[in-house]
Amino acid sequence: MRRMSDLKGEIESWTGLDSRASDLRELLEMAMEEGDESLTESMGEELAELASTLERLEFELMLSGEYDERSAILALHAGAGGVDSQDWVQMLMRMYLRWSERRGFGTEVLDVSPGEEAGIKSVVVQVSGLNAYGYLKAEKGVHRLVRISPFDGNHARHTSFALAEVMPEVEEGTDVSVSADDIRIDTFRAGGHGGQSVQKNSTAVRIIHLPTGVRVSCQNERSQHQNREIAMRILMARLAELEMKRRAEEMARIKGEHISPEWGNQIRSYVLHPYQMVKDHRTDHSVSSAESVLDGDLDGFITSYLKTTVG
Repeated sequence: MRRMSDLKGEIESWTGLDSRASDLRELLEMAMEEGDESLTESMGEELAELASTLERLEFELMLSGEYDERSAILALHAGAGGVDSQDWVQMLMRMYLRWSERRGFGTEVLDVSPGEEAGIKSVVVQVSGLNAYGYLKAEKGVHRLVRISPFDGNHARHTSFALAEVMPEVEEGTDVSVSADDIRIDTFRAGGHGGQSVQKNSTAVRIIHLPTGVRVSCQNERSQHQNREIAMRILMARLAELEMKRRAEEMARIKGEHISPEWGNQIRSYVLHPYQMVKDHRTDHSVSSAESVLDGDLDGFITSYLKTTVG
């Protein structure tokens, strides 16, 4: 039913665009017959909007990967940089939430591990909507921030790193099958920020997939059942991503290509001092307005990268 709904929405987008284009063509022909130049000029804005919509829809046709049409699970992890990197993770989370809102995607914070002083050690967010994974897969990798640290009394310039993982939402039994014998489920007491608000009951859940060693945990919800459900959702996504990575590595081995480790060179740098610039090191796409990027204006970076990989 979800797939049918997605396809129906996609068809309606194309038929709606076709209808708008036909109406605009008829109006333009009438204006030309009557010599109404003012009407012709006023239609320029609508024509530009149609062209922009057409470009977006044509681009989405290229998102034909195995899981591209799926919703996505985004995990952000603080790297080198201490409290600054944890603050950087919080900034990135805000950036992706804003981007998702612009795109019309739904978001849900599945799990979050707050930092001791400030920021976030790690966070897992589900981004729901057609092609969410197809777009967000461009964001996998290390993100580097250069700025004057608000946590340094000497106002020194600091460099912080954070890792973005992007996994497709998958369904147990359909996309990924996991035997009950292959997982171990542990429960423990959830702890709040700085050790505060520790729950008396063991509601937090940790699931370990024994064959691969993949482990996930969730302590966001007050119900053990809810935490277990979310942890299983994240585990399924991680296992699907692991299988995709295995296949990519096998194909790269056959082709003789080198695949960089996830904590290798950064994919993008965000410089806030001594000047402002955001640059993607894979495509050389860059903008000078770092604040707009951190406010969710990511489409230029995402489409530039995806065009090099799927175009």
